[in-house]
Amino acid sequence: MNLDTVFKNNNHWIAERLVIDPDYFKSLAKGQNPELLYVGCSDSRVTAEELMGARPGEVFVHRNIANMVISIDLNVMSVVNYAVDHLRVNHIVVCGHYGCGGIKAAMQSADLGVLNPWLRNIRDVYRIHRKELNAIEDETKKYDRLVELNVKEQCVNLIKTATVQKAYRDRGLRVHGWVFDIHSGKLIDLKIDFEGYLKDIMEIYHLD
Repeated sequence: MNLDTVFKNNNHWIAERLVIDPDYFKSLAKGQNPELLYVGCSDSRVTAEELMGARPGEVFVHRNIANMVISIDLNVMSVVNYAVDHLRVNHIVVCGHYGCGGIKAAMQSADLGVLNPWLRNIRDVYRIHRKELNAIEDETKKYDRLVELNVKEQCVNLIKTATVQKAYRDRGLRVHGWVFDIHSGKLIDLKIDFEGYLKDIMEIYHLD
């Protein structure tokens, strides 16, 4: 797609919206009130709003390589804080996808330069679950399972944060783990045991 096409598409999109609702952009400019925060992968094939059928203003989105939630990443932590404390979302979704390049890169024995410290977090997920993963002989199935386990661990990372714990305590915020099956287009709910994870980590990460 070249840049001229982008602007032509934008003009076409504007015209379509105004036919449906002449006040569409006036309403959009009034502000946002999203119900959920979506943390997904930067992969160009995985467009958050499109796969959920969401309209502008309905979902607050953060994307990075392999949908990571790392406590020292000020970008994702700022997004979580803003979405939870200021936009007051009621749900946070971490969504991975099968065929994730970041997951595959993390499983390679290669020096990937600046990506090394980022991918190390995925390798830590592998280390935690290596017994299960090493028992899977089929490489594709192993990749897919690591995608799922990575989503679960990033959900746990969210649950560890003070922002999420306070919002759960005060208004029942929930964390969810999903996977997008790039082969079928389906969203799969991994049915993260939110309260079970929360109870399990409270001994160390509990807030007074």
